[in-house]
Amino acid sequence: MQDYEVLMAFVTNVLFVTVLGWYLITNLQWYDYKLSRVILKHHKPHWHVIYFFIPFIAYYTTGKFFIIFFLFAVLPAIFIWHKSLDKKLILTWRVKRFLILLVFLVVFQDILCTLKSACETYGVFMPLFIAYVGSFIIEKFLFEAHKKEAQKKLQSMSKLQIVCITGSYGKTSTKNFVKEILSKKYRVYATPRSVNTLGGIIKDINESLPSDTEIYVCEAGARQRGDILDITTFLEPQVVVVGKVGLAHVEYFKSLQNIIATKLEIMKSPRLECAFIHTSVTDEPHEKVTFFGEEIQNVNATLEGTDFDMIFSDRTLHFHTDVLGSFQTINIAAAVHIAKTFDMSDDEIVKAVRRLAPVEHRLEMIKASGKLILDDGYNGNIEGMLEAVRLCSLHEGRKVIVTPGLVESNDELNLELIEAINSVFEIAIVTGSLNAELFDKNLKVKNKIMLHDKSKIQELLAHQTKAGDIILFANDAPNFI
Repeated sequence: MQDYEVLMAFVTNVLFVTVLGWYLITNLQWYDYKLSRVILKHHKPHWHVIYFFIPFIAYYTTGKFFIIFFLFAVLPAIFIWHKSLDKKLILTWRVKRFLILLVFLVVFQDILCTLKSACETYGVFMPLFIAYVGSFIIEKFLFEAHKKEAQKKLQSMSKLQIVCITGSYGKTSTKNFVKEILSKKYRVYATPRSVNTLGGIIKDINESLPSDTEIYVCEAGARQRGDILDITTFLEPQVVVVGKVGLAHVEYFKSLQNIIATKLEIMKSPRLECAFIHTSVTDEPHEKVTFFGEEIQNVNATLEGTDFDMIFSDRTLHFHTDVLGSFQTINIAAAVHIAKTFDMSDDEIVKAVRRLAPVEHRLEMIKASGKLILDDGYNGNIEGMLEAVRLCSLHEGRKVIVTPGLVESNDELNLELIEAINSVFEIAIVTGSLNAELFDKNLKVKNKIMLHDKSKIQELLAHQTKAGDIILFANDAPNFI
């Protein structure tokens, strides 16, 4: 090849491999850096065909014409794909390390091939493969180093009490309620947002856990057997909660029994002092277990707040909270039990519950332009969504719902949700494509709108809604789902 052709082939190869690497690491970040999940569990596998395999095959079959295909097809397609994402790649240090390693490898490969004139076509798969494996080894090494650092920090805080919360639903809400209630008496720190993986907890401990913390509250999530056990053996919590368990993430666990077994891994903490387990999980007695749920009575949940009683053997406590949703009484009850474990008085607990703030994006009420908005975007379970629908039914004005349906669930539960929507709402806006066909076929509301592009939701709501309406944002799913 002439020098100009060699240069163009060199540059094209470097750019092409980098683009494929960008696509790969974006998908890996979405799926917790598990390649098996990217390949086998991806919600839109046709993206791999369009943005990876077709360009990959074209590189080896179109010869010198590939540069035209790359510039006028691959690059524009990837650019448009990236712009359309509502959950774009976050340039963490892990991502930066992968991309730097990939670019170094492909440039090194191409220089070597050019100097030796040994390659008719520069490689694509090899630098990607080595970068993935190399990145995996680097991250594994750094993970273990950060884990030891976090363990050392925890060991230095010898009087620290750790509360760990798991379950299918309500982990983040329970965590926030525990923090708010205990903070009235103790120095409490809780993991931020929905951080619930071992890696996220380790990072939070190293970077954010104050050294004078008396009680550390965190949540434990799982996508497979052993995830809760890993967190439990690392933290060794003294107090644990297993909240309500259901079919959330059943596509990963295959059965409710597997979900329950995974959640109960939290009982293997070597420093366990007491555990609070919801009655939906198990009824097997244990000397350190207190079952909760059945003591919650006389629930009255409206758009003005929630009232309920907790019946104990020797007394009854009445609670009021501005937090919306009858299902939140379960999460608050768990927090009450924990507060009693830490010797808070009934009066202190009742007052703390009254002052609880709604959890962001979980039946959070917002008033704007005469409209009542219920932001339930982070609630993705059937019971919570049905409760949100019920609360909307109490509103006297017109009712609007915006939802993708249930994610990581099944058609049966989505049909149950659709039936509830049909009985309450005048307008239903279905976002995304995951459940679009099922909803389009079964929704019977007066005005049904199928919206694949979520970026147009504000414009659509401005035209479709008016003062006096209640608008429910029920669940939210990034458009890769």
